[in-house]
Amino acid sequence: MKAIECLKYGSHENLVLTEVEKPKPKENEVLIKIKATSVTASDVLIRKLNEPLIPRFILQLIFGFGRPRNSILGMVSSGVVETKGKNVTSFNIGDEVFAYGSVSPTKRRFGSYAEYICLPEDWNIALKPLNSSFEEAAAIPYGGLLASHLLKKTRINRGDKVLIYGASGSIGTMTIQLAKLAGAHVTGVCSSRNFELVKSLGCDEVIDYTAENAASQLETYKYVIDAVGNGKSSALKEKSKKALIPGGKYISIDHGTPLTPKKAFMNLKNLAEQELIKPVIDSVYPLEEMAEAHKYVEQGHKIGNVIITV
Repeated sequence: MKAIECLKYGSHENLVLTEVEKPKPKENEVLIKIKATSVTASDVLIRKLNEPLIPRFILQLIFGFGRPRNSILGMVSSGVVETKGKNVTSFNIGDEVFAYGSVSPTKRRFGSYAEYICLPEDWNIALKPLNSSFEEAAAIPYGGLLASHLLKKTRINRGDKVLIYGASGSIGTMTIQLAKLAGAHVTGVCSSRNFELVKSLGCDEVIDYTAENAASQLETYKYVIDAVGNGKSSALKEKSKKALIPGGKYISIDHGTPLTPKKAFMNLKNLAEQELIKPVIDSVYPLEEMAEAHKYVEQGHKIGNVIITV
């Protein structure tokens, strides 16, 4: 099968199109013929691996030294069940599904930068939302699960003010929608060119982080949610960390290890089918242009998700 392999950590040019052996499902696994996957910020972080010495060493313990232990990256997939193991009862051949290759920190599998992937039937895999294309389905899990993880740390009551820093990214666009469903009054921080998008997703207020008067637009919030993490900062971001009401809380995507339980995954499927959330797609690349897609995501200005068609 065709796949994109990461030959070594570093440049996007280390991602190359190769031919590898097609995987075979175990007794409890399904083989998915992939139609779409996505390039996430986490994929770029793993591929680059240019963290400071100690974090880099820890990451290489997890992912492999010199090059990824699994040279085929990617954890998001949507596609069609081509075959299945003899013990699989939840899916049938021909089912259209979407999946995320992580259920917990100890149950994680890469490999969606390819034509096929095998996953256990009881992991984060489900029939794709009936009203979603394969591309849209592939844009749900990453941002949706991480947004769910962030919101799990809150107790939002109707009318509570929530600030979302990085509102236009894959995590931010989902965090807006989930926070609105919880009843929050949402202020989104992003570039002014993305104001209309984040308003369409539910933002009540918007702040351009590049504006000279950005800090003066801050109010006080019950929750300040950082959806981009430590890799990006600004004067506004530093001030927003303290723009809290008494008892308020600053929550960063870089705080702790994100949990991605099956319950949260199925909730996203149900919300998408009810059209209560919608994934945002920035651009779509073919598998052969994976390196270019990584180069684009690495620039840090994508809106929502970058999708790869297989």
